[in-house]
Amino acid sequence: MVTRVLLPLGLSLALLSLIPVALLQTSVCSGNYGIPGLPGTPGIPGRDGRDGLKGSKGERGTPASPATHGLKGDKGVSGFKGAGGKNGPKGPPGPVGEKGSAGKTGVQGQSGSHKHMYQSAFTVARLTNDYPGKSSPVKFTKEISNKQKDYDTTTGRFTCRISGLYYFVFHASQTANLCVVLYMDQVKKAIFCEHMSNKHQVNSGGVLLDVKKGQQVWLEVNDYNGMVAADSVFTGFLLFPD
Repeated sequence: MVTRVLLPLGLSLALLSLIPVALLQTSVCSGNYGIPGLPGTPGIPGRDGRDGLKGSKGERGTPASPATHGLKGDKGVSGFKGAGGKNGPKGPPGPVGEKGSAGKTGVQGQSGSHKHMYQSAFTVARLTNDYPGKSSPVKFTKEISNKQKDYDTTTGRFTCRISGLYYFVFHASQTANLCVVLYMDQVKKAIFCEHMSNKHQVNSGGVLLDVKKGQQVWLEVNDYNGMVAADSVFTGFLLFPD
């Protein structure tokens, strides 16, 4: 006796969905296969896969022949700066530049010869008929020769610039008694007196002096001061430098 079990409709449909399609087709249809359907639309490309692991080092290749050149490689990293090389040969001279402006005048140098280094000489004259004042230097104001300017016409004194042996001499016209005194640094070195025996006469005298640089020599008159005219001259010059 077969007992039939009745199941609810919803449960029956659920069980039927679990039966494989192939069994349904086998059990339901046993005829020939139909015509294959058209290819479906390509799907969206998938994402790139992960990078694979690094492979092992390959074997060394066969050496190339010397005449064979490979492909040019990438530029390498710049090396350190090397030492400077040797100086090259001297180049040709450049063109002459424009003439510059004149410079300032330099300090005067020493004379180039012994003759010019040791010169000192003067001759000066009086330009007045007035008698000179006593106990003061007689001023000879006219320069006949005074290249080195060792005699000062404003003071009536010679100032020694080069030490050595000097000769000093004077010639004076007189119209009255006259005594001429030669001084060196306030020291009387010689005195020449001439008393009138004629209406017009001349007095003269000379002396050698060892004079040091900076010392001064001049002429004075005392109470007898009858020196006049341009005929009266005073001369001095270096004989032998030290």
